Amino acid sequence: MKGGQIVGGGLKDIYIREKSGSQLELGDLLVAEGPDNDYTIIQVKDIEYRSHIPQQTLELSAGMKLEGFAENSEVMEPALRNYLIARAKSMLYVKKDDNNEKYLIKSPKRPPSFFNDIRSITNDDMGFLKPEDTEKSIYLGDIRSGSTVKKDVNVHIDLVKSLTHHIFIPATTGRGKSNLVRVMLWSILDSKGAGILVLDPHNEYFGDDLRKGLRHHPKRIDKLEYYSPDSANKDALTLSINIKKIRPHHFTGIGGFSSAQSEAMRMFHNKYGPNWITELAMGREGQLQSMGVNEKTAQVLKRKMETKLGVSTVEDLSHPDGKRVVFNSKLFVGGEQGLSTINDITNSLEDGKIVIIDSSKLSDFEELFVGSIIASNIFFKYKNYNSEILNNKPVISIVIEEAPRVLGRDALEGGMGNNIYGTIAREGRKFKLGLIAITQLASVIPRAILANMNTKIILGNEMSMERSAIIDSASQDLSDDNRIIASLDKGEAIVSSVFTKFAIPIYTPEFEKFVDEYLEKHGRGMDVEGELELLG
Repeated sequence: MKGGQIVGGGLKDIYIREKSGSQLELGDLLVAEGPDNDYTIIQVKDIEYRSHIPQQTLELSAGMKLEGFAENSEVMEPALRNYLIARAKSMLYVKKDDNNEKYLIKSPKRPPSFFNDIRSITNDDMGFLKPEDTEKSIYLGDIRSGSTVKKDVNVHIDLVKSLTHHIFIPATTGRGKSNLVRVMLWSILDSKGAGILVLDPHNEYFGDDLRKGLRHHPKRIDKLEYYSPDSANKDALTLSINIKKIRPHHFTGIGGFSSAQSEAMRMFHNKYGPNWITELAMGREGQLQSMGVNEKTAQVLKRKMETKLGVSTVEDLSHPDGKRVVFNSKLFVGGEQGLSTINDITNSLEDGKIVIIDSSKLSDFEELFVGSIIASNIFFKYKNYNSEILNNKPVISIVIEEAPRVLGRDALEGGMGNNIYGTIAREGRKFKLGLIAITQLASVIPRAILANMNTKIILGNEMSMERSAIIDSASQDLSDDNRIIASLDKGEAIVSSVFTKFAIPIYTPEFEKFVDEYLEKHGRGMDVEGELELLG
């Protein structure tokens, strides 16, 4: 068992002399026991060499050995004379009742006793982390002390509170962001009270015959839906949206429309209702002048609709106008197709389901625009519910990767106006709506948005500027964690949340192994292929 003894410092910087052979690590969780069934949890923030021998003597001894002048230049009693000092910080004060069942937990107000012995943390020390109801929580991983994972101590956060107050996941590539989200979504499938919209640009969450995914969860039939624009995808519902369901406000902050173009869209919609896009595409003579729309603005807007939505016209002499509207996109369609898609998705989210949108074959605009349409519909629907109805509705959260595309300064402050994602980030908690925002670049997101992300799951990041942005906006004081964040390996993270008593170091298991262990423990339910056949 790792150990040492407190030899100095204060509440913030506790200095611990390491016992020879204890092998303390950066990020280790240690315990200083008190006299009354209480203890303080402390964490190692830095480790350095110390010696009772003058530095010049140490250098001389090393030089003699390296250059072959002495076979044995080791100092006497090296375990006593040369040692390591760990600089640690008090994280949490815990006091158990006489039956070791209830915990009094608070921030430390004084350091542990001088010369107090220090030991490694045990599973019993972390008993206060056990959730009251796993069906109302999200599993994130297991407690990690340095590089040691305590598999019997699971870390959960409150489902409704964390989702409505937003979750932020910053990390550089290859540190396990997608793996973490897959584990979280798997856990949410076991919970009650949340609907999740997942915009999946890499088509990695649902899974297939070769990769494990959410489709392998025993509750997938009741709680999971999967949409794809690829009609050949036999596992997916068809993602197609009728242009009659598109409203001008869906474009706000998405696609780079100018204020004049946005005003023209509103004028067309006010006059033609759900047919405003087809009327814009037709561009009948005298139409613009009668509406007071600048002809150049309308022409640019018409070209943008053709480029972004695939709505254009072709010559057709059988038509009274000599042309007709055509739809060149599989995603945005006309006629009677796709009229119910948005309502179907919205209703599924309201029923507490996870809805995955395969956006791997969509452009950036198409992905964000589809999300904007769905998010706008659910936002205004929830906003218009009275408090009694809203209280009985599940919380709804949106998983958005590369979050700066819609939450970065350029997106929110670059002249394009606020978008629905920014609105949810600022106001969503009032209406039980939230975001799970994933990014490599936290520094480009405004501080006001970061401050609203009240749960941050921080994975490894080697970029100093990014670490500073994350640390400055964290729910706990992480000013001493700069080096720890830089050293986090794949799957290792720090959970900083207003809903946790301290910044918790975790390890999120590899999704495939996690699923195998889950299915072995809980059973597989019906065969996946058999269920898909029942679904038709």
